[in-house]
Amino acid sequence: MDLTPYVDNLRHELAVAADAGGDEARALAERLTAPLDSATRLTLLNVLSAAMGEVTRELAPGSVDVRLRGLDPEFVVTPPPAPEPFQETQAPVTAPAAPAPPPPPADADDGAMARINFRLPAHLKGRAENAAAAEGLSVNAWLVRAVSTALDGGERASAPGRSKGSGSRGFTGWVR
Repeated sequence: MDLTPYVDNLRHELAVAADAGGDEARALAERLTAPLDSATRLTLLNVLSAAMGEVTRELAPGSVDVRLRGLDPEFVVTPPPAPEPFQETQAPVTAPAAPAPPPPPADADDGAMARINFRLPAHLKGRAENAAAAEGLSVNAWLVRAVSTALDGGERASAPGRSKGSGSRGFTGWVR
């Protein structure tokens, strides 16, 4: 996105406003336009970044990022990951495999979003960020999936090596 027309328009508007103040105001406006060029570009980039942050919240788990290429911003759109289709195999069963967590139900994606403030202890926030990154998701998308799974009756089994009895066998995975 080329910001030059917007910066030039602001420069023109400043010159028009300075004309009303006479020769001294016009000279001052001319001296101010060069330093204001970079400040104007930075302000426009901040506005675009804030706007794309709002768009990203609406697209979660997809995102829109603003990147600077030279003097001009560039928008990078990352769509949400498509769920992989289920494929049944005819391999012999030797041990139960831990299935991937189920995607959110199709009827839950009605496009309506609600925003909440969520306070999370710092150590849990770090763990949630790591888990989301490991799965290639945003923290928001990871939390949405975790809440959806929890509300749909899914439970996580105890972690490997933490079985409750001596001699009992533990399984890890998602249960529905």
